[in-house]
Parts: sequence; C-alpha cells; structure tokens
Amino acid sequence: MGEFTIKMPDVGEGVAEAELVEWHVKAGDPVREDMVIAAVMTDKATVEIPSPVSGTVTWLGAEVGDTVAVKASLVRIETAGRDEAPVPAQPAPLATEKPSVAAIVSEAPAQAQPVQAKQIPSQPASSGPQEKPLASPSVRLFARESGVDLRQVSPNRPDGRILREDVEQYLARGASSLAAPALFARNTTTEDVKLTGMRRRIAEKMSLSTSRIPHITYVEEIDMTALEDLRATMNRDRKPDHPKLTILPFLMRAIVKAVADQPDINATFNDDAGILTRSGGVHVGIAAQTPAGLVVPVVRHAEARTIWDCAAEMARLADAARNGTATRDELTGSTITISSLGALGGIVSTPVINHPEVAIIGVNKIATRPAWDGAQFVPRKMMNLSSSFDHRIIDGWDAATFIQRIRVLLETPALIFIEG
Repeated sequence: MGEFTIKMPDVGEGVAEAELVEWHVKAGDPVREDMVIAAVMTDKATVEIPSPVSGTVTWLGAEVGDTVAVKASLVRIETAGRDEAPVPAQPAPLATEKPSVAAIVSEAPAQAQPVQAKQIPSQPASSGPQEKPLASPSVRLFARESGVDLRQVSPNRPDGRILREDVEQYLARGASSLAAPALFARNTTTEDVKLTGMRRRIAEKMSLSTSRIPHITYVEEIDMTALEDLRATMNRDRKPDHPKLTILPFLMRAIVKAVADQPDINATFNDDAGILTRSGGVHVGIAAQTPAGLVVPVVRHAEARTIWDCAAEMARLADAARNGTATRDELTGSTITISSLGALGGIVSTPVINHPEVAIIGVNKIATRPAWDGAQFVPRKMMNLSSSFDHRIIDGWDAATFIQRIRVLLETPALIFIEG
C-alpha cells in the first residue's frame, strides 16, 4: 500500500491560486481513476480536478471557500501505486468546457493567502448506499435552488454525470424531495451558508463599491409613449436577420449622445492615484442576472453601433452570460453601466455603481399612468430612471443635467437618430 498525494494543479494563464468551490469526496470515500474529486474557481474559469488513481481518500487539505496555492497538497489517497501524483499541467474544464462568468466581479481579486493543508473531519455518510452524484457546481446549485436531491435524479449520460437537463426532467415529472411543512408550524431552524465562488466575488465587489464611492441617486420620470410606438413599428417591420428591439438599445444610443457633452460621466476613477480616466469609446455594461449570479457583459464602442447593432450585440452577450461562455474580455472594461430589472423594475431603485466607473443608469418598469396634457388626463406609458453617480466626481447639478438630456432624447426618439 502507498499514499498518493494530489496537488493543486496549474490552472494556466499565470494564476497562482484558486478557490475551492466544491468537494466531490470526503475522508474515507473510495475513488476510481478519472473520477472528479473537486472543483476550483479562479477569476477566469471554473475547473474540475479528476483523480489520476483509484484508492481511498485519507485526507483533504482545504475546506470549501478556501484559497489554495498552486502545487499545495490537496488530497491524499491510499493506494497500491506510487506515493505522489504529478501536478497536472492543466485540469479539465467543467462539462460545458467553457470559461466561467465569475471574472466580472473579481477584476481586482481579494488578496487571499494560500491555505496550509489541514485535516478535515470526516463528514457523516449519507443515508443511502449511493456514491455522491456526479454533477458540476452549477448543476448542484440549480438542484439546491429547485429543492431537488440529486441522489434521486437518474443521469442520461453513460459516465453517470447529471446534467441540468436531467434535473429539469425530474422536476417536470412533478417529483420533489421537499416535505411540506405543517400548516402554521413554527420553523426554528437556522442555516449558516458560507459565501463561495461567484457569490463571494459579488459580495467583495459590492463592498468595494459602497465603501469607496459616495453615491448620489437621481430619479426622473420619462414619458416613453412615443418611443414605445416607434419600437413597436420597428419590430413589426424589421428584417429577418434583425433582433427584436427592447428599450435598452435606444437608451444606449441616448447615453452616447449625452456623454458627448459630459465626458466626466463616461469615465473610470482610480481612487488610489486620484486620476479620472475619460473614455472616448462608450463601453456600456449591461447588468444581467444569471443562474450563477450577477454579471455585467459589455457592449463595446456603442458610439460606433446602430440601434440594431447594439441590440444584436446585447443579445449575443446575454446568451453567453447565461450559458457561462462569456470570456473575460466580454465581462470587463465597461465605462458606464445600465441596470434593468425588466418587468420587476419597480418604481424606484438605488443602483450600486460598478467600481471603478462613476455612473450607473437604473431602468424601472414601464406603466400606463394618467398624465395631464393641459386640458385633460390622458393615458401615457411612463417609466422612471433611477441613476447613481460618484459624488466625488459628479455634482448633483451635473447628474440632473445628464439625466434631463437622456429624458429629452427618449421622449423625442427621433433625436436619437439625428447626427451632430
């Protein structure tokens, strides 16, 4: 018998450490060659680590949420083979074989130190004889949010890996492992959930933004009736290869015109150096909710795009973000951000600025409300813009001037298409 040590592999691109986001094994578990034993996340990708040998796990060197240095001892396996595993040059990517969208919220990763290897107490065995189901972290998250016990889901792949589609089929059959609580019964349970992976990076990013940036939020009501009529006409008459228009491409083009007069708003601010960098290009971040969390894909050079081009690029990036295929370049480099909750947009919001930017435009829902036209009340399609600005750079007067310019452009949408 021998002891086989698996070390944290080099995940490439100069990354010196990675966060452990999931264990697939515990001390005492049997493993087989090529079985996935753990998943780790860098600021660029999430990858799974397979075992190169068969044997029994005797020791784990980190807990979920720990940051582990490359070449640090990660797992020890008792086996009849060699005593130590070579460090793989590049671990296998997740089942999607595509990079994670986590990069957007960790452009400046936390300075975590490599952990020292430590013994983790063995976890209680599951009630059934099955091994822990094979599934990627994103599938496990989807299953947890859906209330599904993965041990009850039958995989369709020959290698036994459970995909999101398997969970969805299980849900479609009406199966659920959640027991209905007694009516009006007191629930005194608590649960501690450690923030890991992308959720931890989002928390770090939000903490950075709110701790460093003194926000000023300005709310204005916009009459969207004319723009909605124009949008309906353009969608009805659009060419087959044109995407369906939402209001966001119009807002992007309005932002392009408005920042031409106020370049300080289309900028990033280096807190430490005290330098404001104005950008000639208007790179619009679109805050988007995905199964993995909030990400901000970037429509680059909106100033050089038509309404249709803005819409097409936004749709492409949204699909990439939802599918986890967006690259780091597609998720960084914005100079101003739009935050929209669609139909859930509410009446007013207080959006958090995407550090190191100095402005974010929040879109609230459109609702038909009565408006006085000077003689009578008429129905109009109204929408609020709730926008936040870095008060170190943007004064209240400048913020109001900017949003009023946006209002004029959206209420008279023909102006959006007039050059000069």
